[in-house]
Amino acid sequence: MIPRDLEPRLLRGFVAAAEELHFTRAAARLYVAQQALSRDIRRLEQTLGAPLFTRTTRQVELTAEGHRLLPLARRVLRAHEELAAAFGGAAEPRALLVDLNTDGPSTGRAVLERARELAPDHELMARFESGLTHAAAEIAAGRLDVSFGYADGLDPALRARLARRPVRYEPLAVLLPEDHALAALSPVPLDALAGESVYTGAGNPRTLEWTGLARELFAGRGIGAAPPAPVAVGKEEFRRVMAKTRNPVLVTVDFPDMPGSVKRPLTAPVPLSPLSMVWRKGFSHPGLDALRAAADALAAERGWLEVPPGSWVPARLTPGPGGG
Repeated sequence: MIPRDLEPRLLRGFVAAAEELHFTRAAARLYVAQQALSRDIRRLEQTLGAPLFTRTTRQVELTAEGHRLLPLARRVLRAHEELAAAFGGAAEPRALLVDLNTDGPSTGRAVLERARELAPDHELMARFESGLTHAAAEIAAGRLDVSFGYADGLDPALRARLARRPVRYEPLAVLLPEDHALAALSPVPLDALAGESVYTGAGNPRTLEWTGLARELFAGRGIGAAPPAPVAVGKEEFRRVMAKTRNPVLVTVDFPDMPGSVKRPLTAPVPLSPLSMVWRKGFSHPGLDALRAAADALAAERGWLEVPPGSWVPARLTPGPGGG
């Protein structure tokens, strides 16, 4: 017996797969991950009690039941679209506001660029809020839609209002004045920073999650936290502040090169920052679907969610829910 509340999403996924006869192309067309589409197809097959596709390593074909369902599913979806249009549901979604923390190379930038390829008809607009603590509060307040960062480091009450998807374990690096004694090393062993005062955003209320991550990493290693410094915007201001304070700076390996400084990866162990994509619970948007599909695809292609043996990750790291 077919349930009365059969979700249109399941039928939409079936129609896309039936028309493409290729699950990867169908998933890209819907801006979802291939695994999510396959899961929806299995759920639909279980609901209807019939196989809809035969799949081999070389091809995908409709079963007799699939051929019978296809015109019916198209009819249901057309009726659903007509209903939405009649009551204003077909309005073009507004631009999706995506915080990348910084205007430069980053994991978030790579995800955004891939999502724009997947969803060329939707506007995904970059913002640069500098710090997930601040961006998450903006997301909860509805002034921003998506951001990236160390979600486990957020205040629990704020974190409870967000959905998130793990994207990457980002290797960490240290930014040094080019004439610093450690600049000749590459990579820099983590214990070589003992006795140094490393800047980790101390005093910046926008980056509390980053400062907390660094505090956990440095604990018991003799590495100090540098005192608060002016927040530098732009390469020239960063160069000027760096030249004045001369403190090493904890960054990710994708942090942009800065004048007067050298970036060196950290090792022994390699410290990893668990980066997630976050958004408001219950929020939906075609651009968000594209971002999630892009994050999943890039993580699979580049091994972003693999943790090499012997790496360091925060002790309080908890598994991400994978959506929401």
